[in-house]
Amino acid sequence: MPKRELSDSSFLRISRISLVSLYAIIITGSLVRLTGSGLGCADWPQCSSTQFVDVSTGHAAIEQINRLFTGVVSAAVIAAVLGSIFVTPRRRSLIWLSSGLVVGVLAQVILGAVVVLTGLNPWSNMAHFLVSLALVTTAVFLVEHAGATRVVGDVVVSDAKLPTGRMTRRLADLILGLCGLAIVLGTVVTGAGPHAGDENAIRLTFDLRSITRIHSTSVLLCVAATLIFLAQIRRNTSEWMRLKAKLEMFLAVAVAQGGVGYLQYFSGVPAQLVAVHVALAVAVWISALRLWIAVRQ
Repeated sequence: MPKRELSDSSFLRISRISLVSLYAIIITGSLVRLTGSGLGCADWPQCSSTQFVDVSTGHAAIEQINRLFTGVVSAAVIAAVLGSIFVTPRRRSLIWLSSGLVVGVLAQVILGAVVVLTGLNPWSNMAHFLVSLALVTTAVFLVEHAGATRVVGDVVVSDAKLPTGRMTRRLADLILGLCGLAIVLGTVVTGAGPHAGDENAIRLTFDLRSITRIHSTSVLLCVAATLIFLAQIRRNTSEWMRLKAKLEMFLAVAVAQGGVGYLQYFSGVPAQLVAVHVALAVAVWISALRLWIAVRQ
């Protein structure tokens, strides 16, 4: 029986599909909350006490679609695990990363049940989103790692870059940390804001204006650190040439995210802009991770 093998390029495509599916389910999850459909399915794992699938109302249909999309995500991460086993030559790091995606999806299923059974408690909602972001983080590392190596004959050759300076690495660490802090604070703002997923869901008791200002401050600090990082790498031609594209991508997405954030705040936090803000938040995190990985290669 011939040995089953998978090429590096094929596995890279599989890992990218996993990342896209994990990104997409964050968007569908945000739409469930923003349309007030968080309790469209009042039970778990069935949608109701009598039906596993229930689309009798608009809210139930929206929540049901999000739940069913979990099946697509599950298939994508399982394919990543199987691909990591059959890719030749086998690399243990790819197996661990893809296996982490499966564990994370299982954790998300359990957290989804907690969210429903606690009536959309904001702390469980926040945990649900942050675990989703952890899954996206793992998927980004999987994609970057899969794409950073190639096979020549039977030898794995790394495409790692030249080392970067200590200050550049420290600034990259600071940017990633501040970006993560801004996202966590953003979930707190959401937990205290008007879009609870259901009109009867409880909210955090923080003063919305104060917590929004704290969140905005963390964003501004991240932008300031990025500008210092920009000035730092421009002094080194090799660093500038290697990091320019990823830095420009991060800056573009971050500026767009900041603009949408201020626009939604001063326009009364409409659901449409919040949806864009959530999508851009994940894009900012992905671009920050890719920049950090490029610095740390």
